[in-house]
Amino acid sequence: MGGGHTHSQPRSNDTTDYPQWNFSPGAKWIKDLTRDRTGNFSGGHFADVNLSSVLFTHRLDDSKHIELQRWSAPGLTKPSFAEALEHDFQPAKKGESIGPSYITVHIPSEWKDYERVQFEFDPGCEAMIYTTDGTPLQGITGGFGGDRRVEYIIPVEERIKGTHSFVAEASCNGMFGVPWNGDTIQPPDNNRFFQVASADLVVPNMPAWGLLWDFTVLRELISTLPGNSTLQNKALTVANAIMNTFRNNDPDSIPAARKLADEVFGEKWEERGAAIYEHGPEEKQIWGVGHCHIDTAWLWPYRVTQQKVARSWSTQVDLMDRYPEHRFACSSAQQFKWLEQLYPPLFERVREKVLEGKFYPIGGSWVENDANMPSGEALSRQLIFGQRYFESRFGKRSRVAWLPDSFGLTGALPQIIRGAGMDYFFTQKLSWNNINVFPHSTFNWVGIDGTQVLCHMTPVDTYNAQATADDIKKALTNHKNLESSSTSLLVFGNGDGGGGPLAKMLESLRRLRGTANTSRELPVVHMGPSVDEFYDHLKTSSDAGRNLPNWRGELYLEVGPHSPDCSIKKGNRKSEILLRDAEHIATLASIYKADKYKYPKQKLDDSWEKVLLNQFLPGSAIGMVYDDAEKLYAEVRADTEALAEEALRASSGPLTLFAHNTTPFARRDIVRVPLGGGISTENVLQTTSDGKEGYVVLEGGPGGGLVLPSQISAKDLKGVTAQSSSNEHFVLRNENVRLTVSGGRITSLFDVQLERELIPHGETGGLVIFEDHPNYWDAWDVEIHHLEKAQRLKFSNVKVVASGPLRASVVADVEYGKSKITTTVTPFPHLFNQLVFSAEVDWHERHEFLKFELPLDIHSEVATYETPWGHVQRPTHKNTTWDAAKFEVCGHKYADLSEYGYGVAILSESKYGFSCQGSVLRISLLRAATAPDADQDQGKHEFSWAVLPHRGHFLQSSVPIAAYLFNSPLYVRHVPEGGAVSAAVPPRVPFALFGNDHSRGDLDSDADGKRTIVLRLYEAYGGHATVDLQVNVPGVIAALSTNLLEDDVGAEALELKAPTAEAAEKLPLSGGLIVPLAFRGFEVKTIKLVLEKAG
Repeated sequence: MGGGHTHSQPRSNDTTDYPQWNFSPGAKWIKDLTRDRTGNFSGGHFADVNLSSVLFTHRLDDSKHIELQRWSAPGLTKPSFAEALEHDFQPAKKGESIGPSYITVHIPSEWKDYERVQFEFDPGCEAMIYTTDGTPLQGITGGFGGDRRVEYIIPVEERIKGTHSFVAEASCNGMFGVPWNGDTIQPPDNNRFFQVASADLVVPNMPAWGLLWDFTVLRELISTLPGNSTLQNKALTVANAIMNTFRNNDPDSIPAARKLADEVFGEKWEERGAAIYEHGPEEKQIWGVGHCHIDTAWLWPYRVTQQKVARSWSTQVDLMDRYPEHRFACSSAQQFKWLEQLYPPLFERVREKVLEGKFYPIGGSWVENDANMPSGEALSRQLIFGQRYFESRFGKRSRVAWLPDSFGLTGALPQIIRGAGMDYFFTQKLSWNNINVFPHSTFNWVGIDGTQVLCHMTPVDTYNAQATADDIKKALTNHKNLESSSTSLLVFGNGDGGGGPLAKMLESLRRLRGTANTSRELPVVHMGPSVDEFYDHLKTSSDAGRNLPNWRGELYLEVGPHSPDCSIKKGNRKSEILLRDAEHIATLASIYKADKYKYPKQKLDDSWEKVLLNQFLPGSAIGMVYDDAEKLYAEVRADTEALAEEALRASSGPLTLFAHNTTPFARRDIVRVPLGGGISTENVLQTTSDGKEGYVVLEGGPGGGLVLPSQISAKDLKGVTAQSSSNEHFVLRNENVRLTVSGGRITSLFDVQLERELIPHGETGGLVIFEDHPNYWDAWDVEIHHLEKAQRLKFSNVKVVASGPLRASVVADVEYGKSKITTTVTPFPHLFNQLVFSAEVDWHERHEFLKFELPLDIHSEVATYETPWGHVQRPTHKNTTWDAAKFEVCGHKYADLSEYGYGVAILSESKYGFSCQGSVLRISLLRAATAPDADQDQGKHEFSWAVLPHRGHFLQSSVPIAAYLFNSPLYVRHVPEGGAVSAAVPPRVPFALFGNDHSRGDLDSDADGKRTIVLRLYEAYGGHATVDLQVNVPGVIAALSTNLLEDDVGAEALELKAPTAEAAEKLPLSGGLIVPLAFRGFEVKTIKLVLEKAG
């Protein structure tokens, strides 16, 4: 029987929707290949057919639609808007270099119905768009980096009109200057030119841009989330489906593809706009705030920063109008003042946003200052000037101190911050540590006096976050103490060179919030609240910090440019002291000669602002920055010396030789004066070898004021000597110490009274050179391995130039490489028996590090260094990596190594770098980095340091006073016989402290408009102290203890009383009133003395 067979698919009798039969290949994917495929959806090799090919609907660049005219500013000048527009502009085109440009675009009438029309301007550098009347509208960042922003949106009303004119100012620098070889930290190429890559009128395809942002976030989720999580797989599945849906020749495929993204971002996420943050979980894990860190100077000078501020902040104002949730925090009162002075219309727009609560002046300081090198008073003035500016312009002060980029943070800061009305502090710089990882993210930072601030270091480890999924994840997973706080601050936006947040960042954050609203695999980012609200939440959630860990003392950064750019370090120290002196002398003149003299507050404030501005600079900028800074220091020196001289001339007295002491301490100083001219020969105890000048001892009691020639005779003087037995051997001696140099090295430092040798047998001291080759950050870093390669230098050509009894000196040379170092060594016989080393250096080395070292027969596990308003102790050993990291540290006027009963200090008048390894105490003198300043510290230098042996431990010594006086020269006045006498001679010493020896007065006097005197006093040794402030100023009617900002509101009224007869006998001054004061260790007090009204 024959027949045929018919084949057909089996039919299912199954009534369910799951088929019975399956002959397909299945949906199994190769995940890695699918993930890799997503990289081809935009840009790259397939840009002509992928999403990038449809990002713009129209593009025109012909002269019919775009009129581009330019004028190039000469040289390095930065003309203002008005100055630029006074010149003749010439036609220009793409591919050419331009400066200020006048641009008119003619918009086709058929474009008026598009969602957006914009001018794409890419000059390859930074630029700014203005209205034709000079109002900044937004910044431009050319190039193709992550900070690219080249679109200027044409206003709708201008589109309808069909013609729009505006001005573009191109600046000849990239976001990070103009490094000669592209490496950011390299010196600038001053011959660099930028060309216009784009000057086009375009219609962006906004749905396609929306799809690009969608896809970007999906790819971030794919790369950030764990490899087999539900959300990561969903993001990859959706991204793959989008690629399969998109057709570059089918406009309808774009909205269809975008709809697929809702599976990850949530239904109707885009319709909600800024309201997306009102949906989803109530828990606030990540708080986002926009920020634009602008280095006040770095790879560009101050004048470029002024433009960066306007470019960056105008961009943020524009974004606030388009994204209602956008909040922007910005520090540095100086930058606000520049904006106010140079761009008044933009300043008013910023002020409006401040009042709306969208633009936050933050930090309270004049600049984001270095927090190691400024003195305690300078750090205080940073906040006094900053807070007063913010309050005067915006009606409120900052509540959060903000130093995200400072190279280490002194332990004095918590007290200063709280004194300036702030409870909170933000930083992140310790993420730069190259040895140790800081253990906390949110903690109580407790200062050297016990004051605390609530500190948050963003776990994202940057103030330039890009608002990516990885940033959001890191804000939680990198948090160091989630057990006590699970909230993080996301500080996002392009920074260092400015720029701030971009639209794409705000778009990403909306999508990431939509994702978190539907999936718990991503932390919830919260937008809209302020930084203040973030910290208030931290305070509440941590039970006012009780549930948080503590960190006591300095926040030590294992990177620090403490030694480079010596002229800036010296300018800072000298300017701080000159301002203190000028204020002090001017205060006395305004008190005692009120009928002749008015306190020059505005002139002093102007000088302070220059010094505070320069305190942004730690020592790692390009050369032209330091050229500008040195000019400012020169102005400060000239102005403060003139102010002091004017105040000294406010009254006169019958004297021919005298000095004014601006410190609160007793003085015995040796001064050099020309002979003749009425100076009594009885006062001259030694003459110079040429007989033209003489040395005189001046003495004055505590409290400052007048210092007169001493009545000490030559026979009563326990003087100094210098002797030499050969060109390689000399001995210097004062009453207590003998220094011996033999064979070019210091072989002996001998305490004559105790008969104790201080240098270990077989070791020597002197100058030493280390090889200085940082791993990358040239001017920033000193690496620990530099200590492994040292060359000890020897003195030569030794000559005795003075042999006593007042001045004994030896001069010696050191020649090394192309450099010459001439050092004069002088023992001093006055209050402190230090040995002073004065150096004149002609320095021409590269990547070499010059120090002075003393090996000491003293054992201690710590050395002591001056810090603002106190001191800090750091290890001399390497027990742990935390100890080992402190091999090159910052100190102010002294570093001390002490054991029980004895110690030796090195005093500094302009240096900030020290080290103590084991028992070898060193001061850092000169470095020679070549990036970013190719000629750092090349040329001539003059500086001094001193060696001060002392009986007793540091805490029993007068090292802080000796260092204070070493930095405070007398104001000597020699009036030739018959000449006009000029001296501000108060009838009595105005102020003095009596009581505990450990309370020191930094009497920075400052008179304000209400006839008050402000004194800043601090305890210098770290212990409790009770003292009497003796006030010998006429007309004092009240004494107040105020906060650092010197507010009357909340001030404590102090007892102001006459001393008892018994107490008066013990006081350093006769007459006057006393104010009893009690200090805790390292406490700073601001005392305001109120005077009766003049007249």
